[in-house]
Amino acid sequence: MTDNSTPDEQDPRKDSLIEYPSLFPIKVMGIKTDGLVHAITKVAEEFDPQFDASTVELRPSSTGKYLGVTITVTATSREQLDNLYRALTSHPMVKVVL
Repeated sequence: MTDNSTPDEQDPRKDSLIEYPSLFPIKVMGIKTDGLVHAITKVAEEFDPQFDASTVELRPSSTGKYLGVTITVTATSREQLDNLYRALTSHPMVKVVL
């Protein structure tokens, strides 16, 4: 190469630690109410048409007030994940997204 850079330095995908596409778990926490899980899965489906709701994992808090919901989406780009995080964090039923 004449520009003294390695092939990895020219590939913008190398800036990310995630290889696309890949399965990507996202943990969402909200107050345990009717409709929380449905609302979270609907948002996931907007960003991942192949989202499988049967893979959702639920973990109630020790007091039972909150519910942790782990969704696993097929991540196809950084932009998709950023937009999904924004949609989840702005949802009124959601308290925390990890």
